[in-house]
Amino acid sequence: GMENIVATQKRVAEHYFSDGSIVWACPPIKALLHIMRDGHYEGKTFDAPEIRTLFTRESVLASDWYRARLRAKQGIDARLWERHVDYLEKFLASPSYAGVAGRMGIKDRLAKARLKLAEVHSAAYVDHLVGMTGVEAALPEVMA
Repeated sequence: GMENIVATQKRVAEHYFSDGSIVWACPPIKALLHIMRDGHYEGKTFDAPEIRTLFTRESVLASDWYRARLRAKQGIDARLWERHVDYLEKFLASPSYAGVAGRMGIKDRLAKARLKLAEVHSAAYVDHLVGMTGVEAALPEVMA
């Protein structure tokens, strides 16, 4: 039973290396995948305090890689709210939608969207995201 579990873990971990997706793994997961495949990471097993510390909440929240994930999420959210504001501005500017814009409260929605956009662009927004997973830091470049 245990040999099957170990063999399966090793096989699963190997996929991350063979397809190159190991480069996308955050440091704790990268260490775990190395341990699953090779039995160690940089000469340390999962029992090593340096490896176990990678998985603590404090370590994750204080890490540069986690902060980069939150900034990437902020960038994606900013682009989303920029699109919302742009759409609502275009909707309001269209004479053919004047009547329906009034009934739908588009001016109020635009004001709220602008406030949200300002919030998302603020430095405090990243702190608001703490505790969330964020987004792979290279992803916004791919999506741009």
